[in-house]
Amino acid sequence: MAGRYPRDAGRRRRVRAVVTSADRLLDLASPVSAPSHGPAPASPTLVIQPSGRIPRIDVRELWSYRGLFFFLVWRDIKIRYAQTLLGAGWAIMQPLLTTLIFTVVFGRMAKVPSDGVPYPVFALAALVPWTYFAAALTSASNSLVTNTNLITKVYFPRLVIPFTAVLSGLVDVAVSFVILLLALGYYQIVPSPWALLVVPLLLGAMLLVTAGLGCWLAALNIQYRDVRYLVPFLLQAWLYLSPVVYPASLVPDRYRTLYALNPMVGVIEGFRASLLGRSALPWSAIGMSVGIGVLLFVSGALYFRRTEPVFADVA
Repeated sequence: MAGRYPRDAGRRRRVRAVVTSADRLLDLASPVSAPSHGPAPASPTLVIQPSGRIPRIDVRELWSYRGLFFFLVWRDIKIRYAQTLLGAGWAIMQPLLTTLIFTVVFGRMAKVPSDGVPYPVFALAALVPWTYFAAALTSASNSLVTNTNLITKVYFPRLVIPFTAVLSGLVDVAVSFVILLLALGYYQIVPSPWALLVVPLLLGAMLLVTAGLGCWLAALNIQYRDVRYLVPFLLQAWLYLSPVVYPASLVPDRYRTLYALNPMVGVIEGFRASLLGRSALPWSAIGMSVGIGVLLFVSGALYFRRTEPVFADVA
């Protein structure tokens, strides 16, 4: 009998740790309240009402759940490269290895032009936004499916889930951007003076496009599981429909406007023009990317809110 007490004590400690973690998550899934010091306030009452026939994006509610939002973003960042040998080093290896492959296949073998700049830095300038877009869109499209236990047990604004997948990938963008700056220094390329203003605008357009499409695909994926098979094929085709391995100057002039309807065209060409400084900024393509990004974001968020009542039933 005496030998059982240490094991029982260990079980009690593990149970207390699990309960503490669960309580932490439930606290984060509640609106931000006043500090706990002083007299205990009355328990808040949360009334959940249907959104009505016309959905809307409740920014105030999203802000009140910012604690949960930041917690989920930090959780995704911590587990992204958990139990891997290189850890966060994959954020460096992935763009470098892809740049190497593209340089050998398209730069050396296929002789694809690169607008007068070395092909490695030409490809890397496009891979910084594209790698983020592909990874974040895949993660956002699967976000509801991978968090079914959370959305069926506690209430919080469901828009937090795809937005978490979109924002947690910005860490990889920051790492890739540092590598790109080092490559620019190695090839002695001076960015355009407009870079400080244009790059944040392009990042904003990229976030709007990714978040909007992520909301569309996440809402569709939880109802129709075919989406998980469609997304990889869509991204593979989208890669070659975007100026990642080739310059947009290869597209005939009569198709330029139609080509710019791809929102990643303005983002990628804007990155190259502002950072490589060898061509004029494509303001029309950038403007179309921003406009289409806003349209995708608003429509995706509203569709997500419209289909939100069925998430718990089909999850």
